[in-house]
Amino acid sequence: MSETAISRAASLSCFSAPEGITPLGGGITNVNLLVRDGDRRFVVRLGDDIPEHGIMRWNELALSRAAEKAGFSPAVFHHEPGVLVLDFIEAKTFDEADVREPENLTRIIDLIARVHNGLGMHLTGPVLTFWPFQVNRTYTARLKSDGSLYAGLLPGLMDEAAVLEKAVGPVELVVGHNDLLAANVLDDGEDLWLIDWEYGGFNSPLFDLAGLASNNGLTEPQERAMLEQYFGTNSDERWCAYKAMKCASLMREALWSMTSEIHSELDFDYAAYTKENMERLNAALSDFREL
Repeated sequence: MSETAISRAASLSCFSAPEGITPLGGGITNVNLLVRDGDRRFVVRLGDDIPEHGIMRWNELALSRAAEKAGFSPAVFHHEPGVLVLDFIEAKTFDEADVREPENLTRIIDLIARVHNGLGMHLTGPVLTFWPFQVNRTYTARLKSDGSLYAGLLPGLMDEAAVLEKAVGPVELVVGHNDLLAANVLDDGEDLWLIDWEYGGFNSPLFDLAGLASNNGLTEPQERAMLEQYFGTNSDERWCAYKAMKCASLMREALWSMTSEIHSELDFDYAAYTKENMERLNAALSDFREL
C-alpha cells in the first residue's frame, strides 16, 4: 500500500519535482505522506469517501478550507478526488500525556472554544451534521446487516443510547471537529493547530469536550475544570448532560471500530481498539448510572 500511495503522490500535478516521499503515522482511515517539493513540504492525504463511517471528502475539504481561513488548520494546497494536499507545519504532534498537561489542556480548551465560536463564519457552503446518536444508530443497523461478531451487544447498546440521548436534552449547535484524538492536535511552539476534519460538522459543543476527555484519559477534576473554562459557569449545570455525551462518544468510537474490523483494509488492530473502547464505555456507563 505504501508503494502505491507513494507513486500516486509523486504523480500529482501540483508538484514540480517531488522527492523524499515518506509515510506519516497516525491515520487509521486514510494514508498520510510527507512530500518535499523544492523548498516546501506538504502532507498528502489519500482516501476516498467511506460511506460506512459517514466520511464524505467534499465535507472534509469544505471544513479544511474554513479552518485554514480561520487560522486553525494548515492551508489547503491542492485537492482532487481521493487526494487532499496540505501545507506541512513544523510542529509537535501531541500524545495523550501531552493533552493531560495542565498548561496544554487549558490551551486546547481555548482552541476548541475559538473553533466553535468562529469556524462557522468562514463556511461558504453546506456541511454535514454529526449527531452522535444518529451516527450510532446507523452503525448499529449496518453491523446487524453485515453479520458483525458483536451483533449480540447491539440491542443493549441501543437501549443505553436512548437513555443517554434523553439525558443530553436540547443542544446548542456549533461547527465541531468531532474527532479530538491527541494526534489531531499540533503544537508549533507558539500556536496550536487542529488537523483531520473528516468527521467535522454541526454538533453540540459537549461532543468535542467529551471526546477530548474520553480519548485522552482526563480525570474528573480535569473534566469539571474543562467545563467551567469553556462555559464560564459551575460544572454542575451541565454535568449530567456532559456525562451522557461522554458515553455517546465512547459508544461511537467502539461502533466505529467494530465497523472498521469488517470494512477497513488498513493495517491496524481494530479488534484491540474495539476492546479498549468497550472497556472505556462500560466504565463511563457505570459512572453515568450513579449520577
